Amino acid sequence: MSTTLDSSPPATVKPEEKTEVGNYFVSNYPPFSFWKPEQVPSVEAVMQRPAAHDIPLGIYFHIPFCRKRCHFCYFKVYTDKNAQEIRAYIDAGMREMERYAKTPYIAGRKAHFVYFGGGTPSYLSVPQLRELTTRMKDCVSWEGAAEVAFEAEPGTLNETKLTGIREIGVTRLSLGVENFDDHILESNGRAHRSGEIDKAYRFARTLGFEHINIDLIAGMMNETEENWKVTVEKAVQMGPDAVTIYQMEVPYNTTMYQQMKAEGKVTAPVADWPTKRRWVSYAFDEFVKAGYTVTSAYTVVKDPQRIKFVYRDALWEGADLLSNGVASFGHLGGIHYQNQAEVGPYMQAVDAGKLPIFRAYETSHEERFVREFILKMKLGHSEFGYYQEKFGVNPREFFAPQLEYLAAEGFARLTDKDVTLDREGLLQVDRLLHDFFLPQHRQYARYT
Repeated sequence: MSTTLDSSPPATVKPEEKTEVGNYFVSNYPPFSFWKPEQVPSVEAVMQRPAAHDIPLGIYFHIPFCRKRCHFCYFKVYTDKNAQEIRAYIDAGMREMERYAKTPYIAGRKAHFVYFGGGTPSYLSVPQLRELTTRMKDCVSWEGAAEVAFEAEPGTLNETKLTGIREIGVTRLSLGVENFDDHILESNGRAHRSGEIDKAYRFARTLGFEHINIDLIAGMMNETEENWKVTVEKAVQMGPDAVTIYQMEVPYNTTMYQQMKAEGKVTAPVADWPTKRRWVSYAFDEFVKAGYTVTSAYTVVKDPQRIKFVYRDALWEGADLLSNGVASFGHLGGIHYQNQAEVGPYMQAVDAGKLPIFRAYETSHEERFVREFILKMKLGHSEFGYYQEKFGVNPREFFAPQLEYLAAEGFARLTDKDVTLDREGLLQVDRLLHDFFLPQHRQYARYT
């Protein structure tokens, strides 16, 4: 594929190729809309039995605070909490985790990986981070963890904050850069500006983080071909260990959606899907020329032998995830769960001595097979023997129509032993994966 951006007038875009409201990014399976409150007791039941020795344990803590809400954000975040309210929230999260840590399923286990997500974890002060992580380590040991990942908004970072983040044991720092143009950052509701990106990144490089990732988003409001080319060029010049590139979506419950709804619009004011795919492909080509390797539908990595995404890979292969905090998603003993989505009910449940779980889903053996296969398709290559050995199911037979469709449409190369996505298939893998869902999950499924 050409590495030159096409500046000619775009061809007519089909209606189904325009960006409309909704998610198509596949982050779990079965979809969240199938998780139900009546299955919450299954989580409580699994906590009372010992865990299998071969299942790694991850810890996730959700920090729902931000300086401002991005126009495309659908996560549970708060922009109006003071230090006292933040401390009360941290205390509630730790009391939640302490209850889990005393159960037969968690007691005595060490964390294989830890992830701080949000919101904006770097919104917390260094004393707040130290209090949080000290109490977390008292519940579940981090000693020997393969990865401690931490999301950060560049504008919240200074030398003191970055030093504190490194000192609490973070190994993977992920900077939410998104774009380098101040007008685009502002018009999309981002709190940081370009100068803060450069300052934060340069100092972070001096602190010995094992892995610095930056996030970019293709197709933001007001983004142009020329801007995207400049964005990619600057990201290549930075030289991060990894880059994660998302294609802009407009989920429900975002300020952008609310504006569209008020104006009676269906199509979002962002780039269409063919444009976004072309821009990501251009970025991939530019990073490859600079020595990077494309390792998934969204990521390029400078040194694949050294840089691993432990959180992603372990979760996709069925690791346990002890998730804490409002609206957070977890996975224990084959059961998905999500906490209360509002901070009030969440903290009330913790205060009452209960697990603050809102909904859950107990997966079947077949669903766990489908989940791992579709998620790992995002890596671009799957060997069927792996699934035959782990689940007793051959994907070549189970998904024969879907796989043959990919091959016939030129999205993948298919053999009896494996499937490899071509660039065009990789760039739209989330759209294609919906066909791999079990029949009962293909309709009325929303990823919220």
